[in-house]
Amino acid sequence: MKIKISIFCLIIFNMIAINSSFGENPTTSKIKEDKVTYSVGNKTFNGVIVYDENQKGKRPAVLIVHEWWGFDEYSVMRARKLAELGYIAMAVDMYGVGKLATNPTEAKELAAPFYKDPSLGKINLDAALAKIKTYGQCNTHEVFAIGYCFGGSVVLNSAKLGADLLGVVSFHGGLAGVPADKALLKSKILICHGANDKFVSESDISGFKHQLDSIGASYKFIVYPDATHAFTNPGSTANGIKFNLPIAYNQKADEDSWNDMKMFFSRLIKK
Repeated sequence: MKIKISIFCLIIFNMIAINSSFGENPTTSKIKEDKVTYSVGNKTFNGVIVYDENQKGKRPAVLIVHEWWGFDEYSVMRARKLAELGYIAMAVDMYGVGKLATNPTEAKELAAPFYKDPSLGKINLDAALAKIKTYGQCNTHEVFAIGYCFGGSVVLNSAKLGADLLGVVSFHGGLAGVPADKALLKSKILICHGANDKFVSESDISGFKHQLDSIGASYKFIVYPDATHAFTNPGSTANGIKFNLPIAYNQKADEDSWNDMKMFFSRLIKK
């Protein structure tokens, strides 16, 4: 009986320790959302910065880049979830003034300039980075960026172009882009890729891995079984049916990739 009680106490102790670590603050949270604007040249961009007002001190920051549809509620939802984990997070606007596409043709037109010239994405991301760094809650030495689909391409290319980010995470993002350069790449990289993604070819995958391997980059490439493109977005299934696209939501892959992201961040954050 004494052994069983000791084991039970040990389990409870470990649960308390885990919940007291970064990202699982047991105190009551008060999530604050600030709608912000920032500029690149004469172009205005919208954003939403989210954080827990009851959390004291500086904390790591995360920038979130939207899918090719544009700056929408989905990326703001992700910012809220990150704020609940103890980060200060910013949903980033890549197209300007919160521009949104209503169909794949419009989305393709909006995203095309960034695929043609990836430096445009880095310029806009740098502007968002400068904005979040104005917040006193931001630990300016621990800033991450995550992106979904188009946004995954943006954060990967920005990292390869020398963005000042501790780490980047691509969720079902495109892998073709600028070549990896050892002199520029500062970020650690996590790729969350669906095994049934029809938008990313095997040659894209092998080429991406070869480039990073050739410069000794620090990255992890995780493949989620049965997951298609856009597997993290609950709205993907409806959009896939509506526009005849090979995309669908996968709850398990969504949850697993989110947990993988949290582990990736925790390994890089200084305790």
